[in-house]
Amino acid sequence: MNGLKFLQDRQTRQLYGFLAIVCVLQAFFLGICGVWHVSDIRHVLVERELTVSSYLLEQGIWPEVVAAAWNHTEVTEAGRKLLWQIGHTEQMQSYLLLLTGQTAGSYLLTLLAGGIIFTAVLLIGAGLFLQRRERSYEAAERIVTGYAKERFTQQLPVGETGALCQLYGRVEQLALSLQAKSEAERRSKEFLRDMISDISHQLKTPLAALVMYMEIMAEEAGREETVRCFTEKSMRSLERMEQLILSLLKMARLDTGGIIFEKRQCYMWEVVSQAVSELSERAVREGKRIVQEGRVEEQICCDPAWTKEALGNLVKNALDHTKAGGTIRICWQRSPVLIRLSVEDDGCGILPEDMHHIFKRFYQSRQTDDRQGVGLGLSLAKKIVEEQGGSLSVESRPGEGSVFRISFPVSN
Repeated sequence: MNGLKFLQDRQTRQLYGFLAIVCVLQAFFLGICGVWHVSDIRHVLVERELTVSSYLLEQGIWPEVVAAAWNHTEVTEAGRKLLWQIGHTEQMQSYLLLLTGQTAGSYLLTLLAGGIIFTAVLLIGAGLFLQRRERSYEAAERIVTGYAKERFTQQLPVGETGALCQLYGRVEQLALSLQAKSEAERRSKEFLRDMISDISHQLKTPLAALVMYMEIMAEEAGREETVRCFTEKSMRSLERMEQLILSLLKMARLDTGGIIFEKRQCYMWEVVSQAVSELSERAVREGKRIVQEGRVEEQICCDPAWTKEALGNLVKNALDHTKAGGTIRICWQRSPVLIRLSVEDDGCGILPEDMHHIFKRFYQSRQTDDRQGVGLGLSLAKKIVEEQGGSLSVESRPGEGSVFRISFPVSN
């Protein structure tokens, strides 16, 4: 079967089909010519018999003798000698060959004309086939040239059998890889542009505030209380800038695929405790409580470092929107298919018009006066959870608080 592999190509099969049809027609034509030539020979022989019979009758030979002569089948020595004397021998042209020569000219002319016609048909058919194949090559060349120029609106013909179509299939695979790479580069450029725009926009306010604080402190250098007040404000602006830059860098690493999550089994209480350890002091300072509820033996399969980052952002968001005396409750529980972790607060809640936007980058509700965050914490938390195969959702009622729920599938 390997020797006939070239027949898998549709155009090659069409060419061989055309050649087979031409060969069949040629055989049919030669058969017709042969029948016609035999008919001519029969006609000449009949005419010859009529001529001989007529001559013998004119010589007074009885008709019975003439008829018996044509039906006689026995060869005698006298008959052989007579034919030898008149030159009708096996070594010399017999009169039958002379008779067939009368039809040979027209027969040869017919065969020559037929050969010319069939040769012309073969050449024209082969030329049309090669011309069609050349056009397909030119079209493929234009498409491949378009691929090189990142134009992917046209595709090579694939899905058929044959070596050429298999080659087209390999080129299409390369084109898809090139298209994916081009799209990735485009997204990277857009991401870099957006990131630069976000950084410049978000740093503008704290930088302007720092410049103003420095000017005030320079003018009020002799007033210690004023200098101390604006020094604290400067430190908060610097902390805000640091938080913004670190969050942007983490988001950039996640968006560009620069993070490889190292998931492993770890205790839930340990992840939660480490996530809130840095925020416990702030909660005490602001008069708020952080409560943990869940079974200590419960485990979760995740990247503990990044999961702590996401959980810490949720707790930080809860502290930002909870007044003094409020409580942030962190609970976890397992179901047959999921393990859920919730961060619940009794703060101001989320307005209905903000619910669909809170996970967007830099989004901050216009209805709240709180501006402690930079608008990246929730977006970063959602990205971290989803990259690990989990989900992050929220429920809230204005004035009653919010509940953020992290869900991870249970690993077997």
